[in-house]
Amino acid sequence: MSKYTTGEIAKLCGVSVRTVQYYDTRGILAPSEFSEGGRRLYSEDDFKRMKIICFLRDAGISINSIGELLSGDDPGSVISVLLEQQEQLLKEEIDEMQVKLDMLNGIKRELKGIENFSVESIGDIAYAMGNKKKMRKLHAILLITGIPIGIIQWTSIILWIVTGIWWPFALYVLVSIPYAIWVTKFYFKRVAYICPQCHEVFKPKLKEAFFARHTPTLRKLTCTCCGYKGFCVETYGKEEKRNG
Repeated sequence: MSKYTTGEIAKLCGVSVRTVQYYDTRGILAPSEFSEGGRRLYSEDDFKRMKIICFLRDAGISINSIGELLSGDDPGSVISVLLEQQEQLLKEEIDEMQVKLDMLNGIKRELKGIENFSVESIGDIAYAMGNKKKMRKLHAILLITGIPIGIIQWTSIILWIVTGIWWPFALYVLVSIPYAIWVTKFYFKRVAYICPQCHEVFKPKLKEAFFARHTPTLRKLTCTCCGYKGFCVETYGKEEKRNG
């Protein structure tokens, strides 16, 4: 049967000699025997155990957990559960990192369209990007509620053109007006705007916001904090102070 020295088993497993010695002091990889000169000697079973320890360490499992499970009656079952838990943790970390990566990429894209930007400008973009998920949800609600209205509209128009029956279109008009009022109030109650001048988050008057020139992400408004007049970044949220 093969015997391995500390250096040999360390080299085969891709770790340092001090790591093998540390595992010995922790009691999770004791040598099977010692040479006449007092050198540690590891058996083939010790080598296999070392590979399992290295695998579990690479998976992010702590030394304490490894020691406990290897000393148990059914280490295989425990390892399986630990690996499933570790897999879930890693997936959650990956998701968190992906969110951060998406935010960074979004900031980089936004910065390309800004000629003169400052630290505050980057903060504004980051704030808006952080609320992007809520904004998408808000737009989805408006889209879903608007689909039935759109169906009624086109159905009534086609029916009027084809058959000459006009009253369904009149019914659509009666329904669409209160819907438009509700949508307007619902939307502007849930959005706010970031002033590029003072970098405060504010809510404009409903009338001004409704009639203002706008793009999918910007709206030309008057800041209620500093009086700046120009395009402000649309975001999700109630009026709040972010400085200080």
